[in-house]
Amino acid sequence: MFATWMMALLGGALIGAASSLLLLTHGRIAGISGIIASAVSADRGGRAWRLAFLAGLALTGLVAAVAAPRAVGSPAASMSLVAIAGLLVGYGTSTGGGCTSGHGVCGLSRLSSRSFVAVATFMSTGALTVWLMRAA
Repeated sequence: MFATWMMALLGGALIGAASSLLLLTHGRIAGISGIIASAVSADRGGRAWRLAFLAGLALTGLVAAVAAPRAVGSPAASMSLVAIAGLLVGYGTSTGGGCTSGHGVCGLSRLSSRSFVAVATFMSTGALTVWLMRAA
């Protein structure tokens, strides 16, 4: 159907459009860990758009899986392991003061030096982890 590079290009364009739209309409950066934390906090201010944003993320994934299951594929690990990994990433992002989407998508485009350091750190750590896991 679509080549991998076409899917990546489309996905990147949609992520860029969504983060730009959020910045233009709400003046907010699309940092997913911050959006999740604010959506579940006791403060109700701005909760509706955050929940709608998160629902859109989940629904888009579900629609893509139904519409093009071969393009989406399935995780290489069990869903429980994927969930645990997601929780660990969430903990790490809250501890580190930002997330891959906030730093990688929004911070780099704003030329934030803090985001350049964060992206270099998590990308090099991720590459090292993959290398170590494949060497084992």
